[in-house]
Amino acid sequence: MSWTLRAVPLRCAVGNPANRITLDYAGMRFDVYGRYELDVIRDGSKWKVFRRGDGKRVLLDDVVIPAEIDEDEIATYLDDLFHELARPGQIVRRVD
Repeated sequence: MSWTLRAVPLRCAVGNPANRITLDYAGMRFDVYGRYELDVIRDGSKWKVFRRGDGKRVLLDDVVIPAEIDEDEIATYLDDLFHELARPGQIVRRVD
């Protein structure tokens, strides 16, 4: 699997410079077999997946979660995507 990585800040500034607001995107955090963590946020009708690390998020453009997947189904969906990285008995789990 090949991923396209793009750095994305943990916070997003909104508004004109005089009235700038900073929003935190909490989203959902998932542990992928103890190897790394992913954040998944809803952006309108789409899910966006970010890999966490060193105080920033990196958008994973190649990891696509269908819009019709419900929030409570995401861990199972990610487990299906990344199962080749797992050792026997490991699962993707939500950690937030």
